[in-house]
Amino acid sequence: MSDDTPTPDQAPGTPHPRETATLFGQSEAEQAFLNAYNSDRLHHGWLLTGPRGVGKATLAWQIARFLLATPPAEDDGLFGAPPPPETLAIDPDHPVAHRIQAGAEPGLAAITRSLNDQGRLRTEIVVDDIRKLGKFFGLSSADGGRRVVIVDSADEMNVSAANALLKMLEEPPARTTLLLISHQPSRLLPTIRSRCRTLRLSPLRAEDMQSALAQTGAELPAQPDHLAALAAGSVGDAVRLINLGGLEIYAEFIAILGTLPRMDRQRALKLAEAAAQRGAAERFELLLTLIDVALSRLALTGATSAAPLPEAAPNETEILSRLSQSPHQARKWAEVAATITARARHGQAVNLDPAALVLDTVFKIQETAGQSR
Repeated sequence: MSDDTPTPDQAPGTPHPRETATLFGQSEAEQAFLNAYNSDRLHHGWLLTGPRGVGKATLAWQIARFLLATPPAEDDGLFGAPPPPETLAIDPDHPVAHRIQAGAEPGLAAITRSLNDQGRLRTEIVVDDIRKLGKFFGLSSADGGRRVVIVDSADEMNVSAANALLKMLEEPPARTTLLLISHQPSRLLPTIRSRCRTLRLSPLRAEDMQSALAQTGAELPAQPDHLAALAAGSVGDAVRLINLGGLEIYAEFIAILGTLPRMDRQRALKLAEAAAQRGAAERFELLLTLIDVALSRLALTGATSAAPLPEAAPNETEILSRLSQSPHQARKWAEVAATITARARHGQAVNLDPAALVLDTVFKIQETAGQSR
């Protein structure tokens, strides 16, 4: 991969987690790990869970820096142990921080999807990726003898890789901490989950989201509330929305919904054609996601008799409230959401034309709006 290509553990448009200086909005998870460390109950396996883009990888790298830069208490010499650390933060000028930043820390191994024999990125973490840890564990120890392994993400391990990692969790090398990042822990082997202590990270609040986005260097939109509503507390999703014009795409789709039950077909056709343009695969995928979001918010509006706040697009509250006024209508929108998602994913799998898929989706929505009146 070129230097400009994001690695498998880096969200496009954002710094790599090892380069992220500050973790926002996850003080509870940070404190839980610090409490375990200070009480001498440091588990050898940790499962960092939560939605994508909320800081799981950033926390894993923060923990790695902390463990490798903090000597074990029994190695503190004649003057006794220092006071228990009150933070996971490590001075950026610390030698360990410099080595990690440079990708040259001998006590740290990062496992991600690797390249195959043709130089292409694999779709899963394979057993050879995990077996490389055998050599890592065999190297002479450094900085107090600690070693740290980050697996990002553990959800991407195939069965053989998962079983190989399980053996390491069952018989962990001394002074080794394994940090497993998982967006969907239900996909992991139950035996892996049972051998790890879980740290759950939550979606970020609006103020933490703003701070985290500023740290990435992303250009904040004119409607931060719209971004907060669509990103649902995920910095990674927020950056993707900004980079791909997601706020504008969602606003246009909501405006098209506003023309129901007599849909503006010209606007719908224009939206479909934009999704079919060459090189627009990511925008097409985002459009499908945003359609699902809009239908979910429609269903929630009818079920609760109130449109979700904050608004995610201009006039969204008025449009959703008009189209979904009762629990009966909410059920209709929930049902069509499930149908559309299944049809769209099937269409992608068999390489149907993206424009045709979008139009099919829009006409199905129009049909539902007519039935719900």
